[in-house]
Amino acid sequence: MSHKISVEYGGIVPTASQKPPRPADSGAPNREPSDALALPDSRNVKTEATQNALVVGPSAPKAPNNIGISGKGTLVVSAPGSYERNPSTSAIMERISSRWPRPEWHAPWKIYRVISGHLGWVRSIAFDPSNKWFCTGSADRTIKIWDVGTGALQLTLTGHIEQIRGLAVSSRHTYMFSAGDDKQVKCWDLEQNKVIRSYHGHLSGVYCLALHPTLDILLTGGRDSVCRVWDIRSKMQAHALSGHDNTVCSVFTRPTDPQVVTGSHDSTIKFWDLRYGKTMSTITHHKKSVRAIAQHPKEHAFASASADNIKKFSLPRGEFLHNMLSQQKTIINAMAINEEGVMATGGDNGSLWFWDWKSGHNFQQSQTIVQPGSLDSEAGIYALSYDVTGTRLVSCEADKTIKMWKQDENATPETHPINFKPPKDIRRF
Repeated sequence: MSHKISVEYGGIVPTASQKPPRPADSGAPNREPSDALALPDSRNVKTEATQNALVVGPSAPKAPNNIGISGKGTLVVSAPGSYERNPSTSAIMERISSRWPRPEWHAPWKIYRVISGHLGWVRSIAFDPSNKWFCTGSADRTIKIWDVGTGALQLTLTGHIEQIRGLAVSSRHTYMFSAGDDKQVKCWDLEQNKVIRSYHGHLSGVYCLALHPTLDILLTGGRDSVCRVWDIRSKMQAHALSGHDNTVCSVFTRPTDPQVVTGSHDSTIKFWDLRYGKTMSTITHHKKSVRAIAQHPKEHAFASASADNIKKFSLPRGEFLHNMLSQQKTIINAMAINEEGVMATGGDNGSLWFWDWKSGHNFQQSQTIVQPGSLDSEAGIYALSYDVTGTRLVSCEADKTIKMWKQDENATPETHPINFKPPKDIRRF
């Protein structure tokens, strides 16, 4: 063994002043600790089966008891006062495998249906909680309701006078809510298919909209840099959550504090105390506009997308977890996460990337194809949403189409293996 080490590691051999270590129960007298490398003699390897580990650093005096080192070939480094790794010992240190989690295998996604019916950019989408239909809002100022199974058009609603940027369907009432560039926020009764309430107060276009999961409260964010909290029934504004310096373009709500999370063009994310209408905390990790934020359906975490990076944060404290391991290098307008941990992000250039939530690995990069008659520059994705089951993904695009995606049933880990390299350095910002 000593010959093998001397060949592989540049001739590190025991010096004459150092005798090979004796067995632990020999009761040797205390010696001066030495800083050199103590290697067992080749003659004693067979007899010292329980002590075949290398001891690097100051060799401690042997105690007369039977406490030995486990015979698994591990390396024990005892250097209490050292701040740097000794270059002579780094060569024989045990290789530590990466602690970065390995990504789970996910089947690749593919388009299975293209729906064309809108006459303008499709800007927003919301699914019905029963998963039978979904609605889309467009720059042609209409809201269209489509059948999930067949993709057939069921209904067209008119009433807005500008493009519709936000949609939400209530799971507690037969209501649908819409918001648009015309400063209007409308409540539609789906039994009568007409507007029954309007919420007035925004000073400019309304860019995002969310419904509270347990309270009858509606949240809207807009170009006036304010997220407004509305009482659904009384049409009264409960709070104006002001604090952002620029457009509030993304919002989601949750049942417990922080109940409201907003992302803005001022590159910050704010957590809000819904009781007092005050900021709880501000996240300043992003360098560009936070145009999309999405909450994980099961974990207490959320992701935020900006042109610089996609970042993952914990809830409720908002601690930064990590960046996604690739950069989409485009403005990301939309993001969606399903229960299986597949996150989809849609970009301004028509790129739709799929990510493994746990590891941040980008396992698929797809590019949308514009419908015939459209310009190549109209390959842009403005909204993304999974259906209630998480098995279908719907993208709303600038070529006036709605595209439906599903996972490839024929794909296996052998046909589409994971090409994953753990990151060498983890950015902590």
